[in-house]
Amino acid sequence: MNINDVKKMSRAERLQAMEALWDSLLYENQEIGTPKWHEEVLEERKKTIADGSARFVSLSELKASRRR
Repeated sequence: MNINDVKKMSRAERLQAMEALWDSLLYENQEIGTPKWHEEVLEERKKTIADGSARFVSLSELKASRRR
């Protein structure tokens, strides 16, 4: 399956496929490792919160910024 196949699916079919994928991962006994860059991003965000330079936006502001 490739991206073109996915685009041909209805929204409901895509959601069902995502749910099936998540369920298949849920029942595996393997730990899924977190990439190193995730930790780096979180640490940087903690620093900006601690030093008062973090900027928070509402969900509606975030959605509006994504539409532009």
